[in-house]
Amino acid sequence: MNDDISTINTPSIDFPYAYGAPLTTADFRSQQEDFVVDEELDFLPDGEGEHLLVQLRKRGDNTAWIAELLAKHFNLRQMDVGFCGLKDRHAVTSQWFSLYLPKAAPSEDAPQLQQFLDSSESSLELLAQGRHRKKLRRGQHKANHFRITLKNLANTVGLEERLQQIAENGVPNYFGEQRFGRYSSNLHWAMRWFEQGETIRNRNKKVMAKSAARAYLFNLVLAKRVEQESWSQLLDDNPESATGPLWGRGRPVVAPGLAELEGSVLSAWQKWLEALEHVGLQQERRALVLKPEGFNWQMSDEMLVLEFALPPGAFATSVLRELALLNNISAQPESVDA
Repeated sequence: MNDDISTINTPSIDFPYAYGAPLTTADFRSQQEDFVVDEELDFLPDGEGEHLLVQLRKRGDNTAWIAELLAKHFNLRQMDVGFCGLKDRHAVTSQWFSLYLPKAAPSEDAPQLQQFLDSSESSLELLAQGRHRKKLRRGQHKANHFRITLKNLANTVGLEERLQQIAENGVPNYFGEQRFGRYSSNLHWAMRWFEQGETIRNRNKKVMAKSAARAYLFNLVLAKRVEQESWSQLLDDNPESATGPLWGRGRPVVAPGLAELEGSVLSAWQKWLEALEHVGLQQERRALVLKPEGFNWQMSDEMLVLEFALPPGAFATSVLRELALLNNISAQPESVDA
């Protein structure tokens, strides 16, 4: 199979803005400390059980890599390491991991963890630990708390008004560009799988492709509602109209009028719809509006510092895109000193 993603044109992920295209420009992720994320669970460790919960702070490492290091150190299968969500690499993040250690004595936990930290090449900090009865699952956390710094702001006329609008009304709950992969590579694989009938043998690519395809179809429906200026409104006083489809097996559980609207948007994507109905996914719904909790900001000179919390499955970049056109420094090639 040819892995060159340049051989197929992928669908556009340039979705409409709720408040018009932003005029402000800013540098994003100039350094890791400009993007800080802290994961919050909605429970405390039980204090006993077969799983060890570990809260780690990491810098410059992605979640999957840390999970792999934990599995190797504790001699576990990859599936025996649990976590609630994938956290950004180009950031300073804290999150919880669970380790399935049914035969290890709890008294061994602390020294084993210290040995792991001492032997790891990653910059890790242990924040908390505790025994628990259950493995951590995806989306099980309560919220992610963000502190984001945008630098070198330019053309800030109207920015304060946008900040107020977002605080009061929220933003469209788009899946962020991270879901679609670098250069939309996950959508590329979805097209090869769903439209060209190619067999994707790599399990991770298959998972990412169907997740990206589902997210893209949702974003298309939401984009239409944004164009109609109805993304934050109920249609015909119908509560279901505050949500959009996450496609899968089963009939849409919405009123006929809403089903017709969504069907018209997705009519050109029948191959994708049919494929998603046969890969183990069920029909679900996702909120159209994302309202950041505790949305605060400080602006001085050419810098904007934002603090807010989002629920599981929401993207901070969906908030940021409504504020400014971002120059993502971390995505640029690193300079090499001679």
